[in-house]
Amino acid sequence: MTLIGPGQTIGILGGGQLGRMLALEAKRMGYRVITLDPEPESPCGQVADAQIVAPYDDLEAVRQLGRAADVLTYEFENVSATSVRALEAEGRRVHPSSAVLAITQHRLREKTFVASLGIGVPAFRAVASVEDVERAAREIGFPAVLKAVSGGYDGKGQIVVRTLEEAREAFGRLTAHARGSPTEGPPMIWEQWVSFAKEVSMIGVRDERGTLVTYPLVENTHVNNILDTSLVPARVSPRVEEEARQIVRAIGEHLRIVGVYCVEMFLREDRLLVNEIAPRPHNSGHYTLDACMVSQFENHVRAICGLPIVAPLLRSPAVMVNLLGDGRGHRLMGVERILEDPRVRVHLYGKKEARPGRKMGHLTVLAENVDEALDLARRARGQLQWG
Repeated sequence: MTLIGPGQTIGILGGGQLGRMLALEAKRMGYRVITLDPEPESPCGQVADAQIVAPYDDLEAVRQLGRAADVLTYEFENVSATSVRALEAEGRRVHPSSAVLAITQHRLREKTFVASLGIGVPAFRAVASVEDVERAAREIGFPAVLKAVSGGYDGKGQIVVRTLEEAREAFGRLTAHARGSPTEGPPMIWEQWVSFAKEVSMIGVRDERGTLVTYPLVENTHVNNILDTSLVPARVSPRVEEEARQIVRAIGEHLRIVGVYCVEMFLREDRLLVNEIAPRPHNSGHYTLDACMVSQFENHVRAICGLPIVAPLLRSPAVMVNLLGDGRGHRLMGVERILEDPRVRVHLYGKKEARPGRKMGHLTVLAENVDEALDLARRARGQLQWG
């Protein structure tokens, strides 16, 4: 195992807010950072040492990034797997590997992998035709979610269907949207709609030695398919927390992942079902910047650079709430009022346009318990507005 020490360079595929927070932690630890993103002055590019402005599938630009970096990573899983494989073919160190990316960026392969471990997932079927839609409707039933196998996030590329007519229409819409973006195998999956008690997630970190640690279980609430609120520790029994930890460990060990990853799950009355795997730092782990001794971003840097990873210590119960644009303006007003309370931490991502539904930042609130933190977080967010 090669140690990538401070003073050397980390290359990041992707320039969004996850890359920004990763870069800030890496810079604090003495690393240089270079990022590749098609958007000039991206959130990560604003704090990195340099940015290459190019699409993720521009192989020459990707190779330029590879030549400039001692180790590479990616900040979201919709980067080009071809680009990651090209870097590996040239002997570049990329964590997580293209093998991990090939599974986690493809919903059918991801669900099949998790099910093969004996871990619960919602019932699903591959869908490549209207006949497949009709067969899945008979075998799994309604309501269901028709999902493109790749390219979706925050609810994009998926449609809830409740009747066969809706299902046929949704198949046509997703097919039209995917046209021109060829996919290996069936382009969609039909997935059982899960009635759940809670949505939860857990961050894991694994290094090249095989050491694996997990963060506390997080309780999440989504609004319009976008994460709205995360509470930690989750309000669940110790048995549920331990079941989640075993699931996260099994997935990390079988994928042989190096770096941070997140497993999103549904909690039903009797069991946990895996929804998705994200092979990178995750929105529901943002609280770790303020509430843990070592954040998910620092542990990711440690893992990919060959430094020791450490089990997280939760210093305080915490609640994180996302700040989304609403289209009414690009300047966030009211920040000075909420910062009068030392329990409130504000993180803004440097994005210029607060488009509706766009993640512009987040608040983290630390308190004696999650109920107190949740109340304060909601009141603090209510004092903010775009103008």
